[in-house]
Formats: sequence, structure tokens, C-alpha cells
Amino acid sequence: MRAVVYTESGDSSVLELVEREAAEPGPGEVRVRIVRAGVNPTDWKFRAGGMGELAFPEIVPGQDGAGVVDAVGPGVTDLAVGDRVWTMLAQHTRPGGTAQELVVLPTAHLTVLPDAASYDLGASLGVPAVTAHRALTTSEDGPDRLAPGALAGMTVLVAGGAGAVGNAAIQLARWAGATVISTVSSPEKADLATAAGAHHVVNYRDGDPRDAIRDLAPDGVDIVVEVAPAQNLRLDVSVIKPRGTIAIYANNGGDEVTLSVRETFSTNARFQWVLLYTVGQAALRAAAEDITAAVAAGAYGVGAEHGLPLHHHPLEQTAEAHAAVEGGAVGKVLLDVADA
Repeated sequence: MRAVVYTESGDSSVLELVEREAAEPGPGEVRVRIVRAGVNPTDWKFRAGGMGELAFPEIVPGQDGAGVVDAVGPGVTDLAVGDRVWTMLAQHTRPGGTAQELVVLPTAHLTVLPDAASYDLGASLGVPAVTAHRALTTSEDGPDRLAPGALAGMTVLVAGGAGAVGNAAIQLARWAGATVISTVSSPEKADLATAAGAHHVVNYRDGDPRDAIRDLAPDGVDIVVEVAPAQNLRLDVSVIKPRGTIAIYANNGGDEVTLSVRETFSTNARFQWVLLYTVGQAALRAAAEDITAAVAAGAYGVGAEHGLPLHHHPLEQTAEAHAAVEGGAVGKVLLDVADA
């Protein structure tokens, strides 16, 4: 089978397309024929050495993908050959990710893909959607699961609504009944956030975003889904509702923040840090179930019509795909691993 590997940290040139023997699934595992694989910022950050030393001598990148189960290991009863599935955290604690034709994974890392969902959609879930779910379900006064009506009466502010996680947060929050405000940096990105389902969009380069958000939510927002805390945290504190939650999932724009203790005290708000690798299996499974329900209901999609343009690369162009994500491609970058 074909697989993309790297054996040292570096830029995208360390990625190499090779032939490897397909592994057999062990107890509690299945083997998946990957049709489509997603590329996330974590993929190039791991490859570049930003997460520390390489955990294995040879690594296949890729946390996210979608495909078909082609073999099951001993003891597996909840998945069968022929099932369509989507993956999450495929590369976490394992050397083999989704940038290969066949990958063996524990069943806990797989979820059945609804019949009407495309492989493009399945490969676009994983990291973005699970991150967004976590950000939306840790608030003191909010739900710990998402479903229609779960966020009714609440206002969610999504920073960077044109990004993959921002797009997922908008779609999931809208499905769960929230009023959604998104901040963006351009009219083009405003169009994408609106397509995703945001009720209101604020271009933070036009005027004072605090005033614009407070005009839309005079009592403040219940949840902030934050991608750039170094730049935005003071704004977030100024618009958060008492006992609200500012959920931070990335460090775009800088690694350090400065806050006024006095101003922050008055909010009674919480800061929720979101990193999927340590949230625990219960949170991951809850997210997978709720996200799949949204997909099955037709409330979650990909493509420009859903605010997330798709960019396809064949498997042999994985280096170009990594470079596109590292360069800030707007939308979702996918690898075409096999024919559907």
C-alpha cells in the first residue's frame, strides 16, 4: 500500500511517499481503507517538531480521515467490514495516521459515517468539530452535550469564523439553538461565516468590535470560542456575560497574554483550555456522537455553501497540502487517498 511518512522533523520536504505492507488489526482494532484524509495545523506542527521529539522512528501524519472498514480484529462487534467511518486522533499515541491507503485503529477512534454524508465531510470532522464541541460544552450554565435546543437562549461568540474550528463551532452552535456572532477580518471571510450559519458577523477591522458585539448582545455573550487569545482576550473579557466561558483552543497571534486581574474578577467567568489529546475518552465519545447526529440531521456540511471551501490534493502531493495549511489556506485541505 502507499503511505506518506517522515523520519525526521523539518519542513514539508521531509515527507516521502513509500510502499509499505498493510498491518493486520489486533484485538479491539479495525483496518480502514482511507478514501479521504484531512490535513490540520497539528499535522504540520508535529512534523515540524513543534510538539517535541518524534515519538516513533517513522510516522504517517494525519489525525482525520474517512473511509471503509476492510478488516476487523478479535473482539470487535460494533463495526463490520463495509461500514463507512470517520476517524479522530488517528495519529495520537500511534505512528500511523490517515495519510495512507490502509490504517489500523482502535474502535474508540472511529465513528460510523451517516449514509448521506460524503467522505469529504467525514474527513473534515475530527479535530475541528471535536474541538468546537468541547469549546461549546464546558460552560457552567451551559450543556455538556449538544442537540437541538441545548444552547437555546444562549449567545455564542466565535472568533475567526472562517477557520475550520470556527466554522464547526458556528454550525454546531446554530444546530443547538444558540444565537451566533462571529468576528472576521474581511468581507470575504464574513461571507464564509454567514454561510456557516452565523446570525451576526463583526469585522474587527471596522470600528470597535466591543461596541459592535455589545450592540448585538447587551447583556454579554455566554460562550466565546477563541483562536487568538493574545490578541483577543481583553475583548473577550469585556463582552463575556457573568459566569460565561472563554474557551481557548489555539495560540494564533502569540503565546502570551496579559490580563487585568481587577477587570477579570468582575466577570466571574472561566477560562477553558481545549486540547483534544488530554480531554479524555468520555468527552471524545460524547463529541463524536453529537457531531454525527448533527451530520445525520443535515445540519453540518462542508464546501463553500457551508462556509468551508475544500482544497483537494492527491496523496502524492501531501507536502503541498501541508504547506497550504501552514500558509493559512482558508477552508479545508483534503488528501484524495483512494476513489470513493
